[in-house]
Amino acid sequence: MLAFPEGFLWGAATAAHQVEGNNIGSNWWVMEHAEGTTIVEPSGDAADHYHRYPEDMRLLAAAGLNSYRFSIEWARIEPERGHVSRAALDHYRRMIDTAREVGLDPTVTLMHFTVPRWFQDDGFWRAADAVDLFARYTETVLPLLEGVGYVCTINEPNIAAMLAGGEDAANLVAYGLPNPDLAVADTLLAAHRRSSEILHSVPGIRAGWTIATQAFHSTGEPGADEKLHEYGHPRDFWYLEQSAGDDFVGVQAYTRTFIGPDGPRPVAEDVETTLTGWEFFPEALELGVRSAWELSGGVPVLVTENGIATADDTRRIAYTRGALEGLHRAMADGIDVRGYQHWSALDNYEWASGYRPTFGLIAFDRETFARTPKPSLGWLGDVARRGGLD
Repeated sequence: MLAFPEGFLWGAATAAHQVEGNNIGSNWWVMEHAEGTTIVEPSGDAADHYHRYPEDMRLLAAAGLNSYRFSIEWARIEPERGHVSRAALDHYRRMIDTAREVGLDPTVTLMHFTVPRWFQDDGFWRAADAVDLFARYTETVLPLLEGVGYVCTINEPNIAAMLAGGEDAANLVAYGLPNPDLAVADTLLAAHRRSSEILHSVPGIRAGWTIATQAFHSTGEPGADEKLHEYGHPRDFWYLEQSAGDDFVGVQAYTRTFIGPDGPRPVAEDVETTLTGWEFFPEALELGVRSAWELSGGVPVLVTENGIATADDTRRIAYTRGALEGLHRAMADGIDVRGYQHWSALDNYEWASGYRPTFGLIAFDRETFARTPKPSLGWLGDVARRGGLD
């Protein structure tokens, strides 16, 4: 058996806006309902996880998982600038407590793409006080986090900076991403570091951010290697380098992109693809973990997202098996990996793509919200119970 260490975190992940529903105070809700939007459908009720989280957590724990990563929603906690909702704070404290009660170690993300609509209206990450506002938000939620082991400050700042650089929200994929806004990238880094300092005032909290590693591959043509570095550094590598000194770095891996001398190439027509149009490439996780370890200078890794969008659950199992085999190889080479959190616990709202791409270990009925665990949940739970792969 490919055994993983005792105490390894086996879990699944969600993001608040993608599963909670009716997050009307967020900037994404505004974009979903804007005239002429490229977003195919609004999030609406999503999976109603805001009310049904105890059931969802119990399903994960009953399957055999021992970890759950979820985000708390800034737009609910501070719906207007300077106004804090005590009810929202209490809600997320109950989520943390419930996770522990059912046997799940909670990993909490402070910002998973969405921000309050007032924050965006007041300048977004380009505002002079953006870092101060995120620090104040961190201080506001700090009492909730006592006893939480891992806190992710900012989810995928590299994607956030590319969105700020002009990326259409309908194209959150690795191929053809535009230049990121480097000033926004610097602001996100400053916000992450200020937030981490605040988090460290609570004993036991380990702080880090999560990076979308993209497994860039050179085509081997003349000039391709140089182009890969030029293209990949501001979109991936720089963020891993800036993770040096953090308590951990979150790795999020799904697919790969080939880079030629002219830049990124589209997915080849003769390869298997997922519902997002990405190549079926389980090895992306191993490559992302190795890159994070090397570029951060040996910062411990937590796999905070890995999965595929598919309607065929047998392919989800096959993909996850391949990803875990690669993860085990990296760990066998001495890389310190603390856990694996599958994306996603639930089929969810996939941003501009709507509900068509299904990433979840658990399906839900959009009319009744009835949950249906998929065979992949039982399979991953069994791996967790045994502590490894056959």
